[in-house]
Amino acid sequence: MAYWQWGDPRSAHVVLCVHGLTRQGRDFDALARALLERAEGAIRIVCPDVAGRGRSDWLRDPLAYQLPTYARDMLALLAQLQAEQAIDTLDHVGTSMGGLIGIALAGQKELPLPVPVRRLVLNDVGPALEPAALQRIGRYVGQGGRYASLAEGAAALRELSSGFGPHSTEQWLTLSAPMLVPAGARTPDGTAKVATDAVDGAAGPFLLHYDPAIAEPFRAVTAEGVAQAEAAMWSLYDAITAPTLLVRGAESDLLSPATAQAMTRRRPCAWLVEFAGVGHAPTLVAPDQRSAVVSFLLG
Repeated sequence: MAYWQWGDPRSAHVVLCVHGLTRQGRDFDALARALLERAEGAIRIVCPDVAGRGRSDWLRDPLAYQLPTYARDMLALLAQLQAEQAIDTLDHVGTSMGGLIGIALAGQKELPLPVPVRRLVLNDVGPALEPAALQRIGRYVGQGGRYASLAEGAAALRELSSGFGPHSTEQWLTLSAPMLVPAGARTPDGTAKVATDAVDGAAGPFLLHYDPAIAEPFRAVTAEGVAQAEAAMWSLYDAITAPTLLVRGAESDLLSPATAQAMTRRRPCAWLVEFAGVGHAPTLVAPDQRSAVVSFLLG
């Protein structure tokens, strides 16, 4: 599993930032810079590419692309970080799927974390997910096309990601470039990797930088399975003791207002902030979004 690291590797304060279903760790570049500025560099920010995404390896068994695998991988990563430098403060920022991973880590006291999660940020996700949004995501995940140029690929991603809210052309290209990789950069089983991310001027065509097989367990979900998972996630969420910031796009189709309000009612140390003009999910690029998270973690 590859990860991106910002700040001081000797810092005992680690912020683990975990991305959404089809994304990768570079999504947190803007947030990492803002955290570094507030902490004056005295912080270690780690942004993994979850298995099957970005520079991380693809899994041989597609059915392993599920939450238990991802949670175990994060435990292994944290154990490695702990071996390099003892951790005394651990925060978790999770967007969508990354937030579910955060719930799994923070809601199970028996897990071998270096230290308990101190503060938890859940970006547009909760224990209950709206079925219509899951169907929408299921229609495009694993269906990435072939793009003649970086600009063409970025435009296609923009159409799929309208819920991310308004971004300048420069901001969108920055978010999109790590999501695209030159065709032929990986073998069919995902073992070959490029040394650098796609950038302007790189030769096309480009493909999306994730294993299409991540869609297999997603599409295999049944209504009964969703109900069981929801009950399990509420149980984990209720067991969390860390102060929690719930970030929601006001137009989100994945996290309903009712679920968001239930999350704040069920836990007195959970707060909700919503951003107008944004759906699923806020990218934490806009200054007001970054500021909310930075102030919660370091204010």
